[in-house]
Amino acid sequence: MVFGLEIPIENPYLRALFVMFVVFVVLRILVFIIEKIVLRLTLKTQTKADDVFVKKSSKPVSVLVLLIGARIALIDFPMNESMSWAMNNIIYSLMIIAISFIVYLFVDIVLYIALRNTMKGERASTRESLTSIVHGVMKVLLISFAVLYILDVWGIEIGPFLAGLGIAGLAIAFAMQSSLNNIFGGISMILDKSIKVGDLVYLDDNTKGKIREVGLRSTKILTFDNEFVIIPNGKLADSKIQNVGKPDPTSRVVIPFGVAYGSDVEKVKKIVLAEIKKIKNFIKEPEPSIKFLEMGDSSLNFKAYFYVDSFENRFGAIDEANTKIYNALNKNKIEIPFPQMDIHMKK
Repeated sequence: MVFGLEIPIENPYLRALFVMFVVFVVLRILVFIIEKIVLRLTLKTQTKADDVFVKKSSKPVSVLVLLIGARIALIDFPMNESMSWAMNNIIYSLMIIAISFIVYLFVDIVLYIALRNTMKGERASTRESLTSIVHGVMKVLLISFAVLYILDVWGIEIGPFLAGLGIAGLAIAFAMQSSLNNIFGGISMILDKSIKVGDLVYLDDNTKGKIREVGLRSTKILTFDNEFVIIPNGKLADSKIQNVGKPDPTSRVVIPFGVAYGSDVEKVKKIVLAEIKKIKNFIKEPEPSIKFLEMGDSSLNFKAYFYVDSFENRFGAIDEANTKIYNALNKNKIEIPFPQMDIHMKK
């Protein structure tokens, strides 16, 4: 009997084959209809990932349907107890493999979408390396779970197996501690987006430069002396990093200068402010300012504060600002003093 109908076949082997065939055809038709409906819905989405999943999962779903049909067909199949136990376990094991493969495809698509959205702007090589690692870890986990379930189906004690895996895992982790630390450090920085290629960074060991490559094990920094510094990601993740381009790419410039006693303070401020506004890459917001800070030993000391559009243009702005301020003060007959020391000699 299948689906409530009596099967007029006396030969048990032929009846089992017939039942398996009918179940397979009925379930496959249902799966086919569901696939068409799902494909029609996925075509309306912007991503092609769901389309790929439906197409790739078609074969393992067909295998799963065939196995379900075989399991139903074996219900009335004339077998002794040991044969029935073995056949059922074989079918269940194959079903676990088919289900694991379907789950792998689904998780693979989800991870692909997640990594693509998370790693926008990263180098293709970095994306591929991280994706391959995540896929490898996922495969190992799924295969491990599938093997454990299959062993359980066959009544094999999995306690010693798990203990062996744990010991092996600890040994591997200990041997690869440094490499794993660097890899996890790289993954952490990539996902956190704390740094990316092109960022200008200052490290707590006085390393300064521009990020040229963020790999899974190390990061390459091009210093201001045009030298490559390669830092393990484990060390970099534990370092204090000053990213001068975040959250705002603009950079503040501070120019200290002094004028002689007796100079008109307001006139000095007006002259210097006008020169600051002529500087290349100068930005109006935040507004520039000139502050009279102190009456020093030999001069009236000021500082000019202004912003440029990026840190890269900061050094050129310092040079230009000093040049313009010096020339403008000289042009307006405002003396720029230098440190002096009066020496009184007793006769």
